[in-house]
Amino acid sequence: MTSENARYAIGIDLGTTNCVLGYAPLDTEEIEVKILEVPQLVVADTLESRNVLPSFHYAAVQQEAGRGAYDLPWASGRDFVVGEAARKQSADVPMRSVAAAKSWLAYNKVDRREPILPWNAPADEVPKISPVDASARYIQHLVAAWEQRFPEAPLKDQRVVLTVPASFDASARELTWEAARKGGLPEDAVLLEEPQAAVYNYVSQRGDQWRSEISPGDTLLVCDVGGGTTDFTLVKIDEENGEMVLNRVAVGNHILVGGDNMDLALAHIARELFAQKGTQLDPWQSVSLWHACRGAKEALLSDNPPENYPVAVLGRGSKLIGGTVKAEIPRDTAVSALADGFFPPCGPDAAPARKVMSGFRELGLPFESDTGITKHLASFLRAHSSAAGESVHPTHLLFNGGVFKSSLFRKRITDTLSQWSSSDKPIVSLERLSDLDFAAARGAAYYGYTKQQGGVRIRGGVPRSYYVGIETAGPAVPGIPRPLSLLCVVPNGMEEGTEINVPSEEIGLVVGEPAEFRFFSSSVRKEDQAGQTLPYWQGSEEIEESDSLQTELPAEERFEEGYVPVKFQSRITELGVFELWCKSTISDDKWKLEFSVRPVHEQA
Repeated sequence: MTSENARYAIGIDLGTTNCVLGYAPLDTEEIEVKILEVPQLVVADTLESRNVLPSFHYAAVQQEAGRGAYDLPWASGRDFVVGEAARKQSADVPMRSVAAAKSWLAYNKVDRREPILPWNAPADEVPKISPVDASARYIQHLVAAWEQRFPEAPLKDQRVVLTVPASFDASARELTWEAARKGGLPEDAVLLEEPQAAVYNYVSQRGDQWRSEISPGDTLLVCDVGGGTTDFTLVKIDEENGEMVLNRVAVGNHILVGGDNMDLALAHIARELFAQKGTQLDPWQSVSLWHACRGAKEALLSDNPPENYPVAVLGRGSKLIGGTVKAEIPRDTAVSALADGFFPPCGPDAAPARKVMSGFRELGLPFESDTGITKHLASFLRAHSSAAGESVHPTHLLFNGGVFKSSLFRKRITDTLSQWSSSDKPIVSLERLSDLDFAAARGAAYYGYTKQQGGVRIRGGVPRSYYVGIETAGPAVPGIPRPLSLLCVVPNGMEEGTEINVPSEEIGLVVGEPAEFRFFSSSVRKEDQAGQTLPYWQGSEEIEESDSLQTELPAEERFEEGYVPVKFQSRITELGVFELWCKSTISDDKWKLEFSVRPVHEQA
């Protein structure tokens, strides 16, 4: 999998809010995962080392860049900064700041390779950057920090594992992989789902003790709520040949609810407090307030919270001294809004409400209209109970994501699941010894270690079934598109390092002229096999459309009819990347179509 020169297993958590790098030597029998202290600017001209790199990007103004305010030991003349200094600037100068680039990677309504961030910032005033490039710059910083600390062990020679949300589809994973390569990760770096990383971290922290805490027949729910997304994963504990094995049996859909939404909720509260004082905030002040409320959330939900927390934004005046406006958010108001708004009590039959969300829409991301995480959890368990043909009741619970630093939120989830369970036994919360901020990076490093040294592994393969849209033949009807059937090209659970020839009739691949290619996926249709056709899928909540592609595939003159009869070959690489090949049945030509919409024509 990796270079023979590898000395370390490295796990990188490319988080919505923070990035973390964990590492472990490969030449020891007992694994010990450490967290890299990352040198970064905390304000202009001030360098400190922190164990997290905040996932923020700030475009410097000309005066700052000209005097080298954001130079680093390994880079000078920079006109941008990432990390803590950028996070602080996001509250004061949001128009020049990028946050939540990771969430944009999964948003298929925009071109994520184009410079679109900061969203809605005037392009003639602010240099913009793509979500892919922003993510790449975070990784570049981690790579540089690693090589400053370990110059004798270049990162490109190490065994590297990068985490992604379990709910990321093939397109978002490919874009993450593209950012990783741009950022300097080795070509053989591996993608690992964040909830799986959390389980690996639990195993590494507990040693052999974990085998006495869970047993064959148990079902582990990983509840992962981070800065931008919510992920649910079910892991079944089985037994084979007298040994316990872990099988990942279900993952949820991509749910854009997380700590960022909570910050927005507090920003709404604060904005009303400002309005009561006669201060109306403009759009960019509102975005600034959103960033400022991140600290308010963390303080008010801590174990020793203040009664009130002050938030401030710059006023409209040109003077900075005395140019801020302030308000204090009461703890009781914040706790009630966040607990009831994001973890409301509900029954097992609850479902998220479908309505148009309002407020702060200038941020652009398609946040869930219903922020009730408990409702989404009920829907997830119900959908996978239906797919499994039996009721799914988790017996054990593992928390992941910074949101669950709050004991109040952990208790809400635990109490809710206990109320839903038909068992007399209470659900068991598996406590970990490490901080939630570091779990994904630690678990990813542990996974990299086990790839070489051996250890418990989670089975599961790809968490979704994937489909391509095939236009059916027939006479045209004015104003009505021809019906589209779906062909399954990757079944749920297909293992890494395997490929399949998709059984089907010949399909006409349009070449030499513009055409649209449509792709779909499902996290709950687990019985569909490669080659299975779904003629009636419209309106099904089980099917999600991924990126569509409008492009012109290259063609030679010999393809006179404008299309080529092809059959599909699907590959899941050892790195977990999905490839779909269209292989001509009349020549040696083949085309690669990726869900990240990058067609490649190749002569065999």
